[in-house]
Amino acid sequence: MLRGILAIGLLGLPAVHPGHPAPPPAITVNERVRHQEIDGFGISQAFRRNELLKALPAAKQREVLDLWFHRTKGAGLSILRLGIGSSPAGSPYDHMVSIQPEDPGGPDAPPKYMWDGDDNSQVWVAKEAKRYGVERFFADAWSAPGYMKDNGDDKNGGTLLPEWRRAYAKYLVAYTQFYAEEGIKITDLGFTNEPDYTAPYASMRFTPEQAAEFVKVLGPIARDTNVVCCDSFGWREAKAYTAAIEADPEARRWVKTHTGHTYASPVDGPLPTSRKTWMSEWNPSGNTWNEAWDDGSGYDGMTIAKAVHDALTLGNVSAYVYWLGGSRGETRALLQLDDEAGEYHVSKRLWALAGYSRFIRPGAVRLEAGAADPALKVSAFRNRDGSKVIVALNTGTAPVEWTGVRGRASAYVTDEARSMAPVSVGRGAVTLAPRALTTVVIR
Repeated sequence: MLRGILAIGLLGLPAVHPGHPAPPPAITVNERVRHQEIDGFGISQAFRRNELLKALPAAKQREVLDLWFHRTKGAGLSILRLGIGSSPAGSPYDHMVSIQPEDPGGPDAPPKYMWDGDDNSQVWVAKEAKRYGVERFFADAWSAPGYMKDNGDDKNGGTLLPEWRRAYAKYLVAYTQFYAEEGIKITDLGFTNEPDYTAPYASMRFTPEQAAEFVKVLGPIARDTNVVCCDSFGWREAKAYTAAIEADPEARRWVKTHTGHTYASPVDGPLPTSRKTWMSEWNPSGNTWNEAWDDGSGYDGMTIAKAVHDALTLGNVSAYVYWLGGSRGETRALLQLDDEAGEYHVSKRLWALAGYSRFIRPGAVRLEAGAADPALKVSAFRNRDGSKVIVALNTGTAPVEWTGVRGRASAYVTDEARSMAPVSVGRGAVTLAPRALTTVVIR
């Protein structure tokens, strides 16, 4: 048993001398205790945010794409969440246009789908992401078209009419088929976004029981795609949706991934399922564009790093999908896209996420990890190629010396002055800077 621990864990132990008990190691990793498999880290650019990117000069577009998806220049993100439109044609900015904007003549009428090959510039970004190696494309609907709902509107909540369930399921699958024609395989398909929240934009209500019932309609039609549910407004609230699906054997059969957001409540533990779970949307509240790492605002880089750590270690999530990759104005997106000036700006939120996403690759497994200093928030992972990734967020005001790091190691730090900057691993020792995120990769 000790052999497995010593190979990676007990990192930092000095030599033991008789009569002098060794102090506890700064970081301990036990490879024999394994937790969830990682699917990846990602962003969404729904609600036409990609049009902001497309308005930038070509060179700036490439720089932004590098920051999102490049594995050495940027965050190396591996999931792209797409928004399935529900609005009528000609809708204003921030509305996603439907592939069937008009009632075809009732739920049993032949569909009249429309596809422009662009999907509000989402196809373009998806193709670019694929070129960087992204393989996970998560398509999610905020609402059914208004004519399928009891309020006659894709906005302002409302519920799906029972007679339209099967037509709505086919509508969602048709969307994935259009993407397949463009060379993009939709791997994960969601039919609802925040079903417990009525919004003035595209939104649709489902109770947990209604969601479980609809899953049994969608599942057999979407056999080639992972069905995802239910993107509740809060993590605690998501547990009710997961419980309803788990309680119904037929619904449970079809849902491969359980998802939740963290606006109404943060990650405080796992969702009640043995299936994979994703934190599929969140960004913090705020009223200004903020590029700071650690200013106490609640939407700085440190805030994001803590949230990612908690989702991985408390929630056992397999994926973390941030809202948004880039947007305009006083946004809490990772990047600010200024389409009028033809420029973009980078926040430390990007580099907080990158400290995890660049090195923890799809298929990695989280390992048991701990720290002697309670100010250190530590998580550890083993990638499929055998490399180990240890991420340490030092929330304290003093540096921590981690000695005894074994193997070919490299380390990267993000703080107020640095963004994923390489730091020395001298003689198997790494200094974990105060108020900083340090990622150590052991190959």
